Amino acid sequence: MNRKAISLISGGLDSILATKLVMEQGVEVVGFHFTSPFSSRKDKEGGARAIKTASELGIDLITRHKENDYLEVLKNPKHGYGKNMNPCIDCRIYMLKITTTLMEETGASFVVTGEVLGQRPMSQRRETIRLIEKESGLEGLIVRPLSAMRFTPTIPELEGLLDRDKLLGITGRSRNTQYNLARKYNLQEFSKPGGGCLLTDPIFSVKLKELFREEKDFTLRDIDLLSIGRHFRLMEGTKLIVGRDKEENEKLRNLCSSPYIFFSPVDFRGPEAILKGPLNDEIIKMVGNIIAFYGKNTSPAFSVQSDNGTIETHIVEKTGENYERFRIQERGSI
Repeated sequence: MNRKAISLISGGLDSILATKLVMEQGVEVVGFHFTSPFSSRKDKEGGARAIKTASELGIDLITRHKENDYLEVLKNPKHGYGKNMNPCIDCRIYMLKITTTLMEETGASFVVTGEVLGQRPMSQRRETIRLIEKESGLEGLIVRPLSAMRFTPTIPELEGLLDRDKLLGITGRSRNTQYNLARKYNLQEFSKPGGGCLLTDPIFSVKLKELFREEKDFTLRDIDLLSIGRHFRLMEGTKLIVGRDKEENEKLRNLCSSPYIFFSPVDFRGPEAILKGPLNDEIIKMVGNIIAFYGKNTSPAFSVQSDNGTIETHIVEKTGENYERFRIQERGSI
């Protein structure tokens, strides 16, 4: 076993401090950060923060994206869901299994995490931590410097690579010790805790459940779109996403390609939208009325751009129908 480790860097304070405590003992550390289609805006900022924190620590950072294989974990988590649609135990196992591959690539001997015993209600209980470690194939090789004194010594400690007495024994949700250490080390580049994963968000989770149920062959782009705009299931196999502001209109425009069709208001200020599914007169009428409703316009004129670049302009009769009943989150739990 050598003095080289992989440290899981989230961009938050705990992972930074865990890395710092190990580096102080002369261990070479390579940072590892996961990006995800389920990252909230804050968590995406955390990704950028991870790069800055790695620079502040003076370590290299490797990033990997959770791919289609993670969707299978999400749809059928062996250990169930935590809050809403978050498969936190299975997610942790998934990340650590990928980390084992990275250990082989980099020549690292063990893994460092910022986990704190009792900080998270599902994935950081003592029995759950043991389960995750066993199923990831990393028994004895995961060092948790912030809570190390609360666990059985790991292999790096037993072999003398790490001095156990220089590690900590933090438990629970209080972060006073961590903030004191941040001041001691003059650390600046870390994000605040909480709120990073969209899978814990109740509205996003309803949309995701609905996607799982209604669409068999969804893609990562369909997942990316769940966090943008108002979502409507107009009929079976037909989904409409309507922008809520200028920024979302721009995102929809950039993400729109086959099989999506792009809709834009003509001669009035209003939302842009994309549609997945068959296009017929009934659907055109519904989309035009929804765009007009949010644009507060009485004459729904709009353009339709198909995937081959053809643009058509339509004017439809305003019906006054309440299309909010088609909004996915308005339909309750799926």
